[in-house]
Amino acid sequence: MDHSIITFLSIVLLILGILGTFLPILPGLVLSLAGLLIYKYGTDADLSIIYIWAFVILTLASVVLNYVIPTKTTKKYGGTRWGSIGSVIGTIVGMFLPIPLGFLVGMFAGVFIGELLHDSKDFTKAWKSTKGAFIGFIYGTGFSFVVGVAMFLVVVLNVINVI
Repeated sequence: MDHSIITFLSIVLLILGILGTFLPILPGLVLSLAGLLIYKYGTDADLSIIYIWAFVILTLASVVLNYVIPTKTTKKYGGTRWGSIGSVIGTIVGMFLPIPLGFLVGMFAGVFIGELLHDSKDFTKAWKSTKGAFIGFIYGTGFSFVVGVAMFLVVVLNVINVI
């Protein structure tokens, strides 16, 4: 297969991976990592194996952090297990809502409703838990986004012979 086609496919996967860092319908950094690996081994690029290992480790860290960070920040802001369960259910339901970013709306509504089911009189606590979920989402998504952009830049800079 022609190296330019493989390079193009790699860049498409890297871009889709970046989009996937905040769109749950796409597997995010897994797509980016696939694009990086296809570029490295499909074009015989002189890209250092250190980049590959670093991005594999960062991708694995991101997968773990995307589950740990929102839970920790939700609990830090007073959330309970009810809010965490509501977050998961809300995210899944939200993916099927015919609105933009329905998964986010669903996640936040799920945390809020879950906390109200736990204690129906404490709106302040439910709101704080929702705020914690939002902050956790921003941290986790931000980390994944930065890693995805870094993978993209490494490939593009290698294509134009900067690295």
